[in-house]
Amino acid sequence: MSSTHFGFQSVDEQEKAGRVRSVFDSVAPKYDVMNDLMSMGLHRAWKAYTVLVANVKDGQYVLDIAGGTGDLAMAFAPKVGVNGKVVHTDINEAMLREGRNRLLDAGISVPTLVCDAEHLPFPDAHFDLVTVAFGLRNMTHKDAALLEMNRVLKPGGKLLVLEFSKVAKPLTKIYDWYSFKVLPKIGKLVANDDSSYRYLAESIRMHPDQDELKAMMLKGGFGHVDYHNMSGGIVALHVGIKC
Repeated sequence: MSSTHFGFQSVDEQEKAGRVRSVFDSVAPKYDVMNDLMSMGLHRAWKAYTVLVANVKDGQYVLDIAGGTGDLAMAFAPKVGVNGKVVHTDINEAMLREGRNRLLDAGISVPTLVCDAEHLPFPDAHFDLVTVAFGLRNMTHKDAALLEMNRVLKPGGKLLVLEFSKVAKPLTKIYDWYSFKVLPKIGKLVANDDSSYRYLAESIRMHPDQDELKAMMLKGGFGHVDYHNMSGGIVALHVGIKC
């Protein structure tokens, strides 16, 4: 059997999706609060920059993968207008439910469905924009997911991958201290769950760095790929254009 990583552990590929699902089932109720605490509110600026780079127009079709609690879907919905469409998806039902409820509370109704990014249930060349924010690193077969994202994009369409990445060297020690010493304690205090947040810190370290992810996207069929580091490389926004 093939193995993959779950944080720093090596697990059978068939087990990873279930383990990741358990993590997000656990964190879903406190996800937004924890995002604010973990990033000291910076996640809002990272997502705002992503929306700016997306430059969504009226009438466009947008697919938000691993959309979770709906921050990006909420930002894109008014921009596409009545002639466009935003599809809000996640593989985790608990996270998706939190997002759907937030969207409805804000008066926004968009298609919301559970789906696996490695097997997207959409036709070829259907979307103008695909986004995945803080979700790619949790996927078992990232290469397969990137191929699927490319497939459902129209020619000239754009993929935005917002993800934790490799920090600048001067920040490494303090970032590691915060990730492995402070973050699990915040998780325990606020969400009564330290192990899930320890996994999240580990999963960031196992994710491809900026250049590795760029190479993966190029291999996945994107004709042009660039990335923008934010907060000293704690997060990077990769932008891929389909040929």
